[in-house]
Amino acid sequence: MSSKQKIVIDPVTRIEGHLRVEVEIDENNVVTEAWASGQLFRGIEIILKGRDPRDVGMIAQRICGVCTNVHYRASISAVEDAYAITIPQNAEIIRNLVTLALFVQDHMVHYYHLHSLDFVDITGALSADCIKAAEVAERYHDHPYRNSVGHLESVKEKLGSFVKAGRLGLFANGYWGHAAYRLSPEENLVHMNHYLEALRLQHDISKAIAIFAGKTPHPQNLVVGGVTSVADMLNPQRLNDFMFIIKETRDFIERAYIPDMKMIVNGYRESMEAGEGRGNGNFLCCGGYRFGGKEELFTGGVIRGHDFDSIDAFDPSFITEEASRSWYENDAPRSPYEEDTVPFYTDLNDDGTLKSEGKYSWVKAPRYQGKPMEVGPLARMIMGVSKNSKVIKPYMDRFMEATGMKLIDFSTSVGRNAARAVEAEICCDYIFDFISDLIENIKYYDESTWTKYSFEELPKEARGHGIFEVPRGVLGHFVRIEDSKVANYQAVVPTTWNASPKDADNRRGAYEESLIGLKLADPKNPLEVLRVIHSFDPCLACAVHVIDTKGREVAEYKIPAVCL
Repeated sequence: MSSKQKIVIDPVTRIEGHLRVEVEIDENNVVTEAWASGQLFRGIEIILKGRDPRDVGMIAQRICGVCTNVHYRASISAVEDAYAITIPQNAEIIRNLVTLALFVQDHMVHYYHLHSLDFVDITGALSADCIKAAEVAERYHDHPYRNSVGHLESVKEKLGSFVKAGRLGLFANGYWGHAAYRLSPEENLVHMNHYLEALRLQHDISKAIAIFAGKTPHPQNLVVGGVTSVADMLNPQRLNDFMFIIKETRDFIERAYIPDMKMIVNGYRESMEAGEGRGNGNFLCCGGYRFGGKEELFTGGVIRGHDFDSIDAFDPSFITEEASRSWYENDAPRSPYEEDTVPFYTDLNDDGTLKSEGKYSWVKAPRYQGKPMEVGPLARMIMGVSKNSKVIKPYMDRFMEATGMKLIDFSTSVGRNAARAVEAEICCDYIFDFISDLIENIKYYDESTWTKYSFEELPKEARGHGIFEVPRGVLGHFVRIEDSKVANYQAVVPTTWNASPKDADNRRGAYEESLIGLKLADPKNPLEVLRVIHSFDPCLACAVHVIDTKGREVAEYKIPAVCL
């Protein structure tokens, strides 16, 4: 009789979209196999077929309600690439300002509101000594963010009132008191203080994004050929409003976010050094975001097997998608330009578990030269250090010196969060370089934001891609145009890379690989599994989605108990 046990987590909460994770553990509660399954059919590409290429951006941004700007931009850029349209520098800068502000907002929201409670025991904060908590915060920064004893007492009182009234809301149903928590009551309180402050700031960053994007989510400032934000670009008050919010956010990152990451590294050092959440070490970056006329914010490259000394150049022609383990008809690896989205659902096992030997996810399996890759802040920060980036390496060196981390330590659940915090700091700082470039252009009477073209004179047959580093990793939109209409469209998104199911050669995607070897303290409360999965900042809405315009029930699933 097998001593292995299967654990089902469905749905995984505190993410965007619908994700199911199943893990198999041995008699020592160590994960020996894992399956990550996107639970909604992907249909956006089908909707885009036959459309005017100039319209696809408005539709493609609806892939997700969080990542709207980046899908909008990648889609518009794919069409521009197909038609060989070069946009004005001002348009590129405005696009970068919006995207980088989104980076900062996304990273803050992810850590504090989606992931921090995997490290922070909210109920543990109720026994904190507020005087000691203030002293704890001062260990990580000389001037901690909103750190008076009186303020910490008010935070503690607010948390206590939630618990006493039974109104935990989004704090309900947590694994409070779990053996895998490592922070002291005082450290928990400091984190919860910043959790509440981040709620206010992420709202303010939305205002900054909307200054140039028109609104958020689902901005309306991009068109094929440039942007429509001319009046905002030429209005000094609008520029000042944008910069004021970014400066305030930068203050929070410096005095709260980065110190909190140092606290997490210190508190969870043992699990980090044991490699908890480490994947196969294949990292992919496309680079980009040029400022000052020459320097790029991110550097592109490909790392395999944690070999930081051997880096290949990124080439988008090596990207393929396959569906041998995904619920689609065509199994063979194909270029995104040729890939289709024909569903072929094979159902679950009779006991409600995934058919782990067959197709088991609506997420496809992107591969680079046939290999699974991890994308995201971790990949970008490791790539920056390994390639001696003038932008990234000084920030990472400073963080590693303060925490005692080695580069390999970032390839863990804790390390992914540390990399994300460092990246938020970098993005905040370099937003001002892009603002400087914009002001310099305006100063010398360059106010252009759109490249004029005649649609009738554009080629009727073309293909192109828009590939960008976005908050969760490498995003690619691929369009093939025939008879001036969209003949085929595919989006290869960061979560598709990371949440990939196994391929025909049984190679795991990043989520699954990072779970192997994980030891659970309590199989009935698999906090460690959630900690690993959340460290990637899943956005399954980007990877899979379903649409029924009549609001009808599409499918019904019955999920068994957690442990089988």
